[in-house]
Amino acid sequence: MHNVANAVIQGIVEGLTEFLPVSSTGHLILSGKLLGFTGDKADTFEIIIQLGAILAVAVIYWRRILSLLGVVNLDSGGAANGQPAQRLNLLHLILACFPAMALGLILHSFIKDYLFSPYTVLIGLVAGGIFMLIGQRRQAHVQAEAIDQLTYKQALQIGLYQCLALWPGFSRSGATIAGGLLSGAGYRAATNFSFLIAIPMMVAASGYELLKSYDTLTSSDLSWFAIGFVVAFVVALIAVITFLKLLERFKLAPFAYYRFILAAIFLIYLMFK
Repeated sequence: MHNVANAVIQGIVEGLTEFLPVSSTGHLILSGKLLGFTGDKADTFEIIIQLGAILAVAVIYWRRILSLLGVVNLDSGGAANGQPAQRLNLLHLILACFPAMALGLILHSFIKDYLFSPYTVLIGLVAGGIFMLIGQRRQAHVQAEAIDQLTYKQALQIGLYQCLALWPGFSRSGATIAGGLLSGAGYRAATNFSFLIAIPMMVAASGYELLKSYDTLTSSDLSWFAIGFVVAFVVALIAVITFLKLLERFKLAPFAYYRFILAAIFLIYLMFK
């Protein structure tokens, strides 16, 4: 029952935070610390529930994904109205994903050995929050209101900003959305692109980690791992849809302030536990 309870709690944490600009990795490390749920088994479990969150985004963006693969023609009617038809393609995703994938592969051992601790996560939470405020307050002139208006240059710029999220706690979505704003993307374009590039990024990262740690699994783990996967999927599905609506109204600032408050609370906890 203890493992099932941990699976449900961590699944909820993952689903709520994976695509919000608050850092799911940071939250899982901190909540795992509170639950006493740490070690190799916990690390493998986190990979599994991340895959559940990825599936939620894949479900939401399934038409867009199929269009990128050339399976369907995703034309919202823009061409008929004298506007250019859908033009986002795989090269945009490659440009956005390659920098962080390459740098993450090079620095993988360093990141795992030195940056996955509660204190480094707190640094990432604060630094990421500051960067989000900078992105909101110094947003460049909007050149791309919709995701299909993003240029290759903007995709690459967002990909370079995504490298900041290699520091646990910084937040991949926070880095890419704020980076998108600094690159001339509107909130909707930056957010949709952030969610879309999360799929190859997380599949690559989770797949790599799973290959390295699958031998820690036993048949007795399957039930509570499955529970965590399903919980993360359902909660992420709700969270992404809700966040898209909230972002249009509240922007990034409230999420940044939440990060500062969370960092302060956990710093006090770590100092006096």
